[in-house]
Amino acid sequence: LPEVRISDNGPYECHVGIYDRATREKVVLASGNVILNVMAPPTSISVLAADTPAPFSRYQAQNFTLVCVVSGGKPAPLVYFKRDGEPIEATPLPEPPAGASSWAPRNLLHRDLDDTKVPKSLAADGEVGMGNPFPTADPPRGLAAERDSVTESIPETVVSREFPRWVHMAEPIYYFRHTHAPVSDGTVEARATLTWTLNPQIDNEALFSCEVKHPALSMPMQSEVTLVAPKGPKITMTPTRARVGDTVRILVQGFQNEVFPEPLFTWTRVGSRLLDGSAEHDGKELVLERVPAELNGSMYRCTAQNPLGSTDTHTRLIVFENPNIPRGQEDSNG
Repeated sequence: LPEVRISDNGPYECHVGIYDRATREKVVLASGNVILNVMAPPTSISVLAADTPAPFSRYQAQNFTLVCVVSGGKPAPLVYFKRDGEPIEATPLPEPPAGASSWAPRNLLHRDLDDTKVPKSLAADGEVGMGNPFPTADPPRGLAAERDSVTESIPETVVSREFPRWVHMAEPIYYFRHTHAPVSDGTVEARATLTWTLNPQIDNEALFSCEVKHPALSMPMQSEVTLVAPKGPKITMTPTRARVGDTVRILVQGFQNEVFPEPLFTWTRVGSRLLDGSAEHDGKELVLERVPAELNGSMYRCTAQNPLGSTDTHTRLIVFENPNIPRGQEDSNG
């Protein structure tokens, strides 16, 4: 076998015998067998966030799960996680988190309140949200004081970032689950999950890596991600000079930083409904077809959020007259 492959894996037999010319039968005198175990190193490794895109939670703790997928190896590899270069001590989790009755975090604030309705004095005293989302006997010692939102102004666009009104003082408890399944080509796909109660205050910009050890590898494979909240969305509008009757596209082209996990985008119009009559629109792009003159000066908000944080970006639409459309004849319904 000059170039052994996974398909060559399995038992091999060698038979030694003679051929009896009289009876024309083969007589086996001896036989032997050997099992060839072909190893193959993993060919790919990736780290994903489960259940994404997901919104940001202001007043309620939420669980967060990283999934490490390792493909192409045989036998199954050893998979483990690190945080900021240090191995994570995690509690083995034989069943999915949803199966455990104590797994769901408790609400930290048992009311659905807007940001402006939270008394600052109450938040500063640490009396908001004393629920304990950790399945441990040691409750958090208290809550950090409320942080005011940070606002950055740029021409025609206002960016505001939002942080949770709670923070846990206890160290996170990690839960680890490892599964592997055979693939038709003889290799094994391994999946490892790391789950904990997310704390955006300390988990934002934390580096998580998934590493793999395998007998066919001379050194571990790894893939890493940095948990980052969206910051400074870059919004473009085409055409740059919109006229009555034009189709305007407002698009989020990126951020000032690398964002992980994938953010969720929601568009709204400040003080009114969108052109099609809906209250909001999901997606990176907002399309306004055949804009009427009445939209001149209208303000649009794009909310980009992931479990680490949320940011609002506002942009104003300026609609110029169209010499090809006489005044009063534009389609105000779009």
